[in-house]
Amino acid sequence: MSLPAALGAAPRRGGILTAVLWPAPQTLTAAATTAGTEMLVSAKIFDGLCGYDFDMRPQPLLAESWDISADGLRMTFNLRKGVRWHDGTPFTSKDVAFSLLKVWKVLHGRGRSTFADVTEVQTPDDNTAVFVLKRPAPAIMKALFSAESQILPAHLYDGTDILQNPFNLKPVGTGPYKFVSFERGDNLVLARNEDYWDKELPYVDRFVFRFVPDAATRAAMLESSQAQIVPNGLLNAPDITRLGKLPDIELESRGYEHSCGMQLMDFNLDNPHLANLKVRQALAHAIDRNWILRNVWSNFGKAATGPIHVKQTDFYTTEGVPAYPYDIKKAEALLDEAGFKRGAGGVRFTITIDPLPYGDEPLRAAEYIREQCRRIGIAMTVRTQDFGAFVKRVYTDRDFDINIVSASTTADPTIGVQRFYWSKNFIKGVAFSNGSHYANPAVDALLEAAQTELDPSKRRDLFVRFQQIAMADLPSLPLVFNDRVTVTRKTLRDHTVGGVGPFDSQSKAWLAA
Repeated sequence: MSLPAALGAAPRRGGILTAVLWPAPQTLTAAATTAGTEMLVSAKIFDGLCGYDFDMRPQPLLAESWDISADGLRMTFNLRKGVRWHDGTPFTSKDVAFSLLKVWKVLHGRGRSTFADVTEVQTPDDNTAVFVLKRPAPAIMKALFSAESQILPAHLYDGTDILQNPFNLKPVGTGPYKFVSFERGDNLVLARNEDYWDKELPYVDRFVFRFVPDAATRAAMLESSQAQIVPNGLLNAPDITRLGKLPDIELESRGYEHSCGMQLMDFNLDNPHLANLKVRQALAHAIDRNWILRNVWSNFGKAATGPIHVKQTDFYTTEGVPAYPYDIKKAEALLDEAGFKRGAGGVRFTITIDPLPYGDEPLRAAEYIREQCRRIGIAMTVRTQDFGAFVKRVYTDRDFDINIVSASTTADPTIGVQRFYWSKNFIKGVAFSNGSHYANPAVDALLEAAQTELDPSKRRDLFVRFQQIAMADLPSLPLVFNDRVTVTRKTLRDHTVGGVGPFDSQSKAWLAA
């Protein structure tokens, strides 16, 4: 846990806070992407409408207060007055309307479903934004932090190609830190926003991000005080365990209540081999998910049982959900039944697996899966590439057979899970969405009903049935519900103050002498 509250220490001003991350960001705004590094760094530059406590209850930020009508069809946000973009332009309700209608609903992999039922954003004055919905959308109030629903300056983006806008690499935000410089693949430098609306914040003078591909080097930088924080589980699990035993290092598991991390693999259903359900079932039986948990994640998490995270306790179930216990003989029998007999050299067919280049865990899991496939007569090639190439290959070119991604299922399945299974979220170019090209009208109906259902019991029932069908159809195979950990030097205080943890602005973080 972060120490100062317990110690009663007063925050100290000044200093340079250095974080070590990987992969390097391709853009410095997260309004149109769910990529982890982009979300984490840009949340320091842009404030969201709300912050969140550790129970994921919304707290005032750019929205000082809000009101939701009894029928759930109008959400009125009273915006903070006197907030300015970093170029001095006033922040207004028009920025909120532009971002929701032209960015989140159109370009964001999760926002497309989260805000699908918002038909209009009324702006009766500069300090009031009213979301008008055709149906209730209870998940919205879990998604209004900056990393998830980032507000862009309309005066710099409206009428432009949003994805190619030059301000994506020289961002102008409302947050506590202002852009200074960006060296692609190496570092990002932010400076204290002297005109921040909260005059007490931030405490540190500079926030520097170093982008380091090697996990062992990231650990060494933290241990040698070259960095003060490595968030989001970006160290190898054995290093996390080792560092946690050192007197000047601290482990913090809180701050990921918004994310609920999961490692999963998508089957490209356009591939004729993988379109066969028996083949997908065979692969599921050939993979020991507990082995991956122990040997890839060092038991930081649980073996996955379905598409909804075990920590999403309002919705998670195993009741009636098909399971695929580790069984090599069963896997072999299913492949035989599917008509894929062993041929020359005992090989049935050849496929490729593409692990997400985010941390070491996707690659290590892919290497294990390759060996398991060899045992059942499937020749698998592990293909690696940089982050940008992976996203383009999987979500634009669709030149893949199986991928492995580490993803956030978020605090609500409508925000974080629906994107992987909703047929309307199969859109080329939208990353971390329906990569399998799965389409089941029954699942679409369940997910769309859950988007708008206000009765908690009825909403749970919809998600229970969804889990049952999704694991029967098996377009994707959840592998591990992984726990994420922030590793810091103890000189860094107040780095985790709510359920968004390192993915919020960290404006209250400070460095002890």
